[in-house]
Amino acid sequence: MNISEVISKTRKKEALSSEEISWLVDSYVKGEIPDYQMSAWLMAVCINGLTDAETSKLTIAMRDSGDVLDLSGINGVTVDKHSTGGIGDKTSLIIAPVCAACGIYVPKMSGRGLGFTGGTIDKLESIPGFNVEMRFEDYIKAVNSTGAAIISQTGKLVPADKKMYALRDVTGTVESIPLICSSIMSKKLATGCDCILLDVKCGSGAFMKNKEDALKLAQLMTSVGKAAGKKCRAVITDMNEPLGDAVGNALEVIEAAEILKGRKKGRLYQLCMGLSANMLELAGIGSYDRCMELAENAVSSGKALEILEKMIYNQGGNGKAIYDYSLLPQGIYKHEVTAKESGYISGINSERIGIAALMTGAGRENKESHIDHSAGIVFSRHTGDHVSRGDVIMTLYSSSVRDFTESAKKALSAVSYSSEKPEVQPVIVRKYI
Repeated sequence: MNISEVISKTRKKEALSSEEISWLVDSYVKGEIPDYQMSAWLMAVCINGLTDAETSKLTIAMRDSGDVLDLSGINGVTVDKHSTGGIGDKTSLIIAPVCAACGIYVPKMSGRGLGFTGGTIDKLESIPGFNVEMRFEDYIKAVNSTGAAIISQTGKLVPADKKMYALRDVTGTVESIPLICSSIMSKKLATGCDCILLDVKCGSGAFMKNKEDALKLAQLMTSVGKAAGKKCRAVITDMNEPLGDAVGNALEVIEAAEILKGRKKGRLYQLCMGLSANMLELAGIGSYDRCMELAENAVSSGKALEILEKMIYNQGGNGKAIYDYSLLPQGIYKHEVTAKESGYISGINSERIGIAALMTGAGRENKESHIDHSAGIVFSRHTGDHVSRGDVIMTLYSSSVRDFTESAKKALSAVSYSSEKPEVQPVIVRKYI
């Protein structure tokens, strides 16, 4: 086969065969196709798209470029959840123990944050001693013991995506729905779970800025998952405002613990209960309403919190940290951001808050950047709240940044005001089965 012919066919919107797509992925991983030619093909895809069948074939070829995990050693139905990324998204820390408390198994491989989006692995590493790298047999043992484990993705999983995403990142081809789909789904299929729930974020702090694109991505990913023999469902959720009260690693661990203690009942709790109910229903536990009841009982009974503690201990961490927050990294410096006018908060731009958190040290600008696990932002007010000029809206924390001038300016620019109380977007916008 010839790479120039493959590029030409995609440029002319001619569908590629399964053999051509497999050859393309395999040859690129082996280094037989240079970056400049793969970049040309990716740009052709970004401009012209792929058919659903081509996207499915690309996903499978990428999945098969590395290891595909065998989870048959787990003693029950396995369910995974994937979020397309957002600001303050600590849902995995909550729903994994909730679902495990309800009798299903959640073996999860997660990633680190890059840029203004946070990573689940970074949050967990703020817990003293928590080990995100385990031998596969220990991973299976931990899941069977507790019902859940969260570890970092192994380098042997989907090497095609690692190479292709690095190329997309520097060639302006990240924002392509077929390429986003194949990137996400190849990894989800390689991790081996029976059921997959996709949390497709929509809004200012998400890849998908509008509902139409979010729905296209949700439809495509569920179609690819089902074609691969998985039970698959997507929910479209709002990311116009940061999720919950906290943005930043240790701060988000604290908030997750507070949710599991039943002390918070806001949008984050609502989303986590909805996601958990969907995962339980996918696993065949019962109707959605029954699964919602089970999820809420897992929190109110304290069972989910107990499982989180056991999960932390199983992975080498100090489980006392979810009760004694002084064991977590603490910000040495802090700065309060106050309302610049009186009125209702009509919006809090997620992307700007993510950048402000990055400026406090909570994220990494590149893969080599050091994260300050104590850094981040805690909100005291949200969209729909009435404030008077000078009221504290949020507090910035850091142990690595003393001067909050620029980060506070960026955070304040995220807040908009109105004279009338705005209508607040529901956190779960739509479910797509």
